[in-house]
Amino acid sequence: MPQTLDRSSVLEVLRPVQDPELQKSLVELNMIRNVEIHNGQVKFTLVLTTPACPLREFIVEDCKKAVQALPGVTNIEVEVTAETPQQKSLPDRTGIPGVKNIIAVSSGKGGVGKSTVAVNIAVSLAQVGAAVGMIDADIYGPNVPTMLGLEKAVIEVRKEAGGDVMEPAFNHGVKLASMGFLIDPDQPVIWRGPMLNGIIRQFLYQVDWGELDYLIVDMPPGTGDAQLTLAQAVPMAGVVIVSTPQTVALLDARKGLRMFQQLGVTVLGLVENMSYFIPPDRPEVQYDIFGSGGGQKISQELEVPLIGCVPLEIPVREGGDNGLPIVLAQPESASAIALRKIAADVAARVSVAALS
Repeated sequence: MPQTLDRSSVLEVLRPVQDPELQKSLVELNMIRNVEIHNGQVKFTLVLTTPACPLREFIVEDCKKAVQALPGVTNIEVEVTAETPQQKSLPDRTGIPGVKNIIAVSSGKGGVGKSTVAVNIAVSLAQVGAAVGMIDADIYGPNVPTMLGLEKAVIEVRKEAGGDVMEPAFNHGVKLASMGFLIDPDQPVIWRGPMLNGIIRQFLYQVDWGELDYLIVDMPPGTGDAQLTLAQAVPMAGVVIVSTPQTVALLDARKGLRMFQQLGVTVLGLVENMSYFIPPDRPEVQYDIFGSGGGQKISQELEVPLIGCVPLEIPVREGGDNGLPIVLAQPESASAIALRKIAADVAARVSVAALS
């Protein structure tokens, strides 16, 4: 044990402290910076790998305990910040300048609440300080503008030397590109695959995203052109699969999950949405109206993590209709708590993949 209080001794006692997700020393990961010592007061910066780190308080406490063991320490101040790591590049796929991690949210079938989960993940990450963008890749049914309170947004498209550049809409800390900004509300999109591929690539490469920690892509349901285009165009940090507990939804979720695995995309985990119903007049009661245990069963069978179960609550639907996601509208509700935990888990898994 070092007996003098200096920068070297502080780093030495912090060396055994590990990032719980990465299972590596904070010092070796260069997560301890700017060590300052003055009259027994120790100050340093803890640089996490994501602003949404779910174990932040535990890491800070472990750091303080380690430093407190040094002689002469009278006070410890830990400044916490984050630097989201860049996802690994792939030789056959073109990344988006300034965008560190691209995360798809997908489902095997429609109606399982995929867009609701995607929107609340995006807003949750933005709430903790991450720079977040979102692509509404459900070209035939673009609902994300409504869910983010942006259905009346006016999008600027400017001419530049390399072509048209779209300025994304912005609300609740999230930048958004959507087909909903380019067509009238009642106008159907009657397109074949090549046109759909073209607009998705335009959202990827011709939107002024700036610097983003996470770009969340709300996929259309199924295993079609949009999924293939995204998986083959850009290096993806991973995909989150959304399903309900009922058998028919899980059957389709399996197919979607397997498709991404075959395309070489990491499946970050499965989210069981509408896991149970909580009546507003009896919040202590739960009804398994879509069955129970389905998400856990498929998680075990396919060896992918079940990263969260989101209850069915009326305010979730109301928040989506009103453009105020549940994590903002009722942050202490069971659904909001579950969705924030899912967002933190996704961010942690992305960081582990990027640094492993």
